Amino acid sequence: MPTNSPKKRPGSSQPRRAASGHLAPLPPSKLPPEQRLDAALERQDAAAVAFALRNDHVIVPLLVVDGPAQVRVFRRGEADKYMLLLFSSPQTYIAMVPDEPEHRVLPYDRATLTEFLEQNIGVLEGIWFDVAGPHAMQADPHDVLEALQLDAD
Repeated sequence: MPTNSPKKRPGSSQPRRAASGHLAPLPPSKLPPEQRLDAALERQDAAAVAFALRNDHVIVPLLVVDGPAQVRVFRRGEADKYMLLLFSSPQTYIAMVPDEPEHRVLPYDRATLTEFLEQNIGVLEGIWFDVAGPHAMQADPHDVLEALQLDAD
């Protein structure tokens, strides 16, 4: 339904961890290697991606700004909505934007990612995982939110 109200840029949720700049230490993974996000993406297994998102962390890029951390989202040209890019590691984010002088990221767990999506679902057109490859996948934001809201595994 068309609307004349200005679009709110997503990304102003309050992360649980402070951004400490380039390649901040990550919490240890809660999953064995074969169940982690990178392995699920390599297999192109949507159910395994959902499992990894529910049970481990995902890397969320941040804007390089002073003040509270803000999730970095991307827009295709003049599109009305944004794309959320999520990564299996800080290195896969850096591979997407290698020439940028600073790469800020935060690990989001299930609860934090769910909260972000609930707050911003209306302005997101898609979610990409490891968009720079080698095993990129795309998902609908509503599908990701539904997967996160399933009962704990």
